[in-house]
Amino acid sequence: MSFRSELIGNSTIHLGDALEVLPTLQGGFAAVLCDPPYCSGGTTAPERLRLTSAKYQSSEHRGLYPEFAGDTRDQRSFLAWSTLWLSRARALTAPGGLVGVFTDWRQLPVTSDALQCAGWVWRGVVPWDKTEASRPQQGRYRVQAEYVVWGTNGPRALAGPTAPGVFRMPKPNKKHHIAGKPVELMEGLLRIVDGPVLDPFMGSGTVGLACQARGLPYVGIECEPAYFEIARQRLAA
Repeated sequence: MSFRSELIGNSTIHLGDALEVLPTLQGGFAAVLCDPPYCSGGTTAPERLRLTSAKYQSSEHRGLYPEFAGDTRDQRSFLAWSTLWLSRARALTAPGGLVGVFTDWRQLPVTSDALQCAGWVWRGVVPWDKTEASRPQQGRYRVQAEYVVWGTNGPRALAGPTAPGVFRMPKPNKKHHIAGKPVELMEGLLRIVDGPVLDPFMGSGTVGLACQARGLPYVGIECEPAYFEIARQRLAA
């Protein structure tokens, strides 16, 4: 097994598959915060097998960002895979440490199942309200929110600061990833974290930038070389 690793300030990033990299890491993380591929852009096998840009972007925006892998699983394989990486991440997390996993409405139930299958204590759901800037659908409710399913590695003391239970902010004007999210959103989610953060699906490095802003050590893993390079450049800058 071999993968590329780089140290940038208090951030360590790895180019490789999360299931292969996680067993090589040292434990003691205060939190796991990540945005894994949702595998939710289709209800049939042909729809799931489409390129991620075709599933998650309008035609005028296709080609702006690299594609990403791992987004073709059905519900059963998504549950099994999520349980695997969440179990390995929990083994690296300190007692009482946090986990926060992004998902959308389609995969919200199975993500909460996987969290519990992996042994985490499920604590709730934090909505990200993307505001009315989200694309409207005539005759339907606007698909305006994504969600963070969160929990803890066993009991967690009722002590320390409080973070919001809902975050309201639009998607970033300038994105670096097809599914890019605001750095400020990640900073808000990290408000109750005071130690090193593990991100098994680094993407373009948004969680890492939030950790830099808050002075937290960060370990990120990304399997796509194009996104690893984007994250490396953003963290170095």
